[in-house]
Amino acid sequence: MELFPNEEQVHKTICITLLVFFIFSGLLLSVCNVKVAYGRYSKTTWGPVAPGLVDWWCHSVSLLIVYPLVAWYGSQECLNSTTNRYFLMLYILHYTNRSIFFTLKLKAVKPTPIVILCCSNLFLITNGYLQVRYLSYLKVYDEDWIYSPQCVFGSFLFLSGLYINSTSDTILTNLRQPGEVGYKIPHGGLFEYVSGANYFGEIVEWFGFGLATLSLPGITFAVCTLANIGPRAIQHHQWYLKKFENYPKKRKALIPFIF
Repeated sequence: MELFPNEEQVHKTICITLLVFFIFSGLLLSVCNVKVAYGRYSKTTWGPVAPGLVDWWCHSVSLLIVYPLVAWYGSQECLNSTTNRYFLMLYILHYTNRSIFFTLKLKAVKPTPIVILCCSNLFLITNGYLQVRYLSYLKVYDEDWIYSPQCVFGSFLFLSGLYINSTSDTILTNLRQPGEVGYKIPHGGLFEYVSGANYFGEIVEWFGFGLATLSLPGITFAVCTLANIGPRAIQHHQWYLKKFENYPKKRKALIPFIF
């Protein structure tokens, strides 16, 4: 059943709006070198802050509450499709790892401005609705879609990106020993080639998902991810080069051997 009148058109409009907004904001962040004030770039000028872990645990709320509620009102035709269930599994697999298991591994997280916390979680909830609603109600995939070339290659990209993202996050969370403060140069895995290995993995993931589904919401999320964390990887790379005199000069910012 529809959650509100003209839901399919509204769903499409939200996708297009997010695409336009994130493309322009990504260009702005890159060209103007604007640093969003969280993590190592956190500033008090962005207003009141919340504990960093609160932000991460809020991500879990969108996974554990919003997604099941949206899927609850899905169509049996969608939910009975093996391909639809497969894509839902991929999506939830990422956020189960990212929002729960990764959060449990965090040792010290800098406070996050409340305005950033609200914006990031608003996007997560909105995107969660777009992806889950599309797969549970708006689109029924054929059973043989799962064997198509785009789905097979897209799934390979998704799982490869998930592995890169997960292993890179583990490297980052293990940089500091209990009680240690400050920053260190990450080594190992794809960090030997790029400064933003975790970001590269996540971008590969969602472009793989977009390819596998060939859907407007899937492609929207891939572009939004690139526009959001691509500039972040560039900023990190520049920060590392300034912070550490012995930082490996051959490392690229985001794409191994290229950029």
